[in-house]
Amino acid sequence: MTKFEKLFSKFHLGNLTLSNRTVVAPMTRISATEDGLATERMARYYANFANGGFGLLISEGTYLDETYSQSYLNQPGIANEAQVESWKKVTHAVHQQGSNIFCQLMYSGALSQGNSYTNETIAPSSVKPKTEPALAGTGRTEFFLPREMTYDDIQAVINSFADSAVRAREAGFDGVEIHGANGYLLDQFLTDYTNQRTDKYGGSIENRVRLMVEVIQAVRKAVGSMFVVGIRVSQTKVNDYHHKWASGEKEAEVIFKSLGKAGVDFIHINEYDATKPAFDDKSSSLAAFAKKYAGVAVIACGHLEDPSKGETLLSRGEADLIALGKGALANPDWINKVVEGSSLSTLEDFTYPIKDKELL
Repeated sequence: MTKFEKLFSKFHLGNLTLSNRTVVAPMTRISATEDGLATERMARYYANFANGGFGLLISEGTYLDETYSQSYLNQPGIANEAQVESWKKVTHAVHQQGSNIFCQLMYSGALSQGNSYTNETIAPSSVKPKTEPALAGTGRTEFFLPREMTYDDIQAVINSFADSAVRAREAGFDGVEIHGANGYLLDQFLTDYTNQRTDKYGGSIENRVRLMVEVIQAVRKAVGSMFVVGIRVSQTKVNDYHHKWASGEKEAEVIFKSLGKAGVDFIHINEYDATKPAFDDKSSSLAAFAKKYAGVAVIACGHLEDPSKGETLLSRGEADLIALGKGALANPDWINKVVEGSSLSTLEDFTYPIKDKELL
């Protein structure tokens, strides 16, 4: 245990005390019902991680309204009371195992691959997204050309985030993570080539981060100070793995200072490898820049399956928590294995993707 003293230490996040510094990262699963209801199988899936020792779980991306937010068919929602009720069995199952769970609030924008409510997509600008590799295996060859959002559309998105955060609290979640990463709507506003607006939401990085800030402020106002609110940020996207912020650290400074001042409790950094330099061989990791400029807790995610890598990040003060995706899928009991000194499985040991009925 002492070998990973930081990793297994408690951490105070908002009003919560986490049993350790490990987090299950949000991972798309598309195993809800057609109506976006969480299922008993999903409850077992999340409870399995909690039972395995993780201090915090972040749900798969969850859609927010019955208009444009849905990203995939069979994606769970938090848009209506039936969906709220369906999530209660999930949050209860996690709490019974002594862990905490946040709901990731997700708005697809131009990257929607399936929406039960509309075939139209919206985005900051009418720019067709890059196709590969996001559409691989979907049977589609390209994304729809999105409609450029009006001010009314933007306000509706802000309201959807705020309203769904309240519903997430009602469903028993301990907090929410706003999905501002990986090429989805908020990241589309942040990204120069997908945001070609000339109004207050486009142009400078201060303008392009504005919607993220306004969403955070609206969510915080809706849920108050005693409910944890965070945001996930990345450079890479599901349809553009190699994207980097054009102005490097200067851009990172504006983004992270803006998000920190907006009222989040944490920023979740998603990189291919969380330990690597963010911009060049001499720069710090993106998580380290978030710690430097935001003034809030930072979760680092990206190839941290080796516990020594996570311990190093924590010990250097580059992050406060570490999140696992594939490592958690391969080892739902990752924490317990590390404590016991047992060998860790890799995802390649399994047939992937794994059907729920075979996994649970």
